[in-house]
Amino acid sequence: MARAAQPSASLVLLSLGLVLLCFTSGSTVRLADAQAQPAQSLVSPAAAAARPPKTWCVAKPSADEKALQGNINYVCQNVSCSVIQPGGPCFNPNTLASHASIAMNLYYAYNGRHSWNCYFRDSGIIVQSDPSYGSCTFY
Repeated sequence: MARAAQPSASLVLLSLGLVLLCFTSGSTVRLADAQAQPAQSLVSPAAAAARPPKTWCVAKPSADEKALQGNINYVCQNVSCSVIQPGGPCFNPNTLASHASIAMNLYYAYNGRHSWNCYFRDSGIIVQSDPSYGSCTFY
């Protein structure tokens, strides 16, 4: 009885590496064959649709000014807040609530978008609508 051909070890390792990359990075990995056919996604449409929507952290409208200023001070000691400095793309509107929302979202995004990174002593709220405006992009 003839024995089936075994895949080479390098092909098996490459395949495993791509699968691991796909699962650990959370991004879509695309492969193209030698004839330059359209790329095929290794992430199924169902899996892509199951991803949670992107979220942002902003200041609660009910948050008091002392809490918002404290949030800005804390965040800007840990991440760059240059976007809310004069001349920065998010300086205007020059309000405490606006600057706090931008700073709080910077911290939230930088630390992995976990709900606990938007708590800020109950002065932050997670939203699913992109709060970006003009040249100010919330990441």
